[in-house]
Amino acid sequence: MMEQRVIIEMGMGNDLHGMDYQKAARRAIEDAIRHSTLPIFQSIDLSHTEMRVQVTVGVQDPDQIDCDALKSGLPRGRATVSVVKGGLNIPNPETGDTAVVATAAVEAFLPPQAGKWTQA
Repeated sequence: MMEQRVIIEMGMGNDLHGMDYQKAARRAIEDAIRHSTLPIFQSIDLSHTEMRVQVTVGVQDPDQIDCDALKSGLPRGRATVSVVKGGLNIPNPETGDTAVVATAAVEAFLPPQAGKWTQA
């Protein structure tokens, strides 16, 4: 069955002192989710299990990410998490610290809704 993307949100997260890619990725996903709401579920009595959630995270060292742990933090839908090389590492030559910046795209897909509901 063909799905329709109903939302895409982007987020950014960081870890300023610990070079913790996982923390930065989690924060990027949380940032993206905070920017959205999907009232369609209550409006047409649609189960959240109908939604597929696809998350893509970008960090400079993708091998540092535990995708299953990020997936477990997602609140709704059938989720997949993938990681790609992206984001930023910003070194501070004065302190030796490196700030890690992660980016995330969170996409939600539903089965086609055409004809299932009308505007009142």
